[in-house]
Amino acid sequence: MQPQIALIPNEILRRTTRAVLAFAALSVLLAPALSGGPAHAQSVAKPGPQAAPQAVPGFWDPRRRPDRPDLSRLTVIRFLTETDYPPFNFTGPDGNPAGFNVDLARQLCEEIKVTCTIQMRRFETLLDAIASNRGDAIIASLAVTPELRARVDFTDPYYRAPARFVSRRDAVMAEIRPEYLEGKKVGVIAGSAHEAYLKAMFTDAELHSYPNDEALRSALRRGEVDFIFGDGISLAFWVNGTDSADCCAFSGGPFVESRYFGEGIGIAVRKGNDLLRQALNWALFRVWEKGRYTDLWLRYFSVSPF
Repeated sequence: MQPQIALIPNEILRRTTRAVLAFAALSVLLAPALSGGPAHAQSVAKPGPQAAPQAVPGFWDPRRRPDRPDLSRLTVIRFLTETDYPPFNFTGPDGNPAGFNVDLARQLCEEIKVTCTIQMRRFETLLDAIASNRGDAIIASLAVTPELRARVDFTDPYYRAPARFVSRRDAVMAEIRPEYLEGKKVGVIAGSAHEAYLKAMFTDAELHSYPNDEALRSALRRGEVDFIFGDGISLAFWVNGTDSADCCAFSGGPFVESRYFGEGIGIAVRKGNDLLRQALNWALFRVWEKGRYTDLWLRYFSVSPF
């Protein structure tokens, strides 16, 4: 019998990193970003001898270059973002908006060659603000869902929240397939999309469900399970932060099946604003094509979720 798919609600998907962004982890990961210097993904990852190499995600097909829209009709773009969701958006030391989303918005503005503003608001007010014309685009790690598509239009995804396996450092596997985990103890959050995915795809693994991230990660540190499976973004911060005590590392690569883990993260614009949506899609492709997206990703994610 096929298990019921427990898709991650938008609010949970969007906030997967919140619980693990302790100050120590932030100081490690954000120091290069705040100083303006690039970080190298493998320099702090400390993978085991069989670990898969760190990778920068790319969601654009070079064979599908978007056409350049008529940008002359764009005079200003008013970006909206959230106030407190590091490292994606937060208030910088100078009091101005900062973070991965903010820097990406600035690069898009530079590519389009248009004046932009970036205003920080509480997350729950963003959709109403764009509906009432107090902003033009939301760049706040907003997960694309059918419910939100009824209210706003989205650009192509500019990142996803992949699922990842984590093991202890002395048991890292370069690749993970269902047959490799036969009889292995795998921890997962009860009721999550990650649990549903394991039940559907890793039927020979021995699943152990936990109520929250802290219990899940403690089980791996204590050796109660061989692997844990969960959100790759929050796990990347945990693996590289002080809470993990350098115990663990990613095993295998990312899992991004949209049926379980969502369509990705996009920039939202008002319904019907095709000019702005197309302009942002064109600019996202150009920023990626020039390598600037890669530089930005490595600046904020010294251990890549991918």
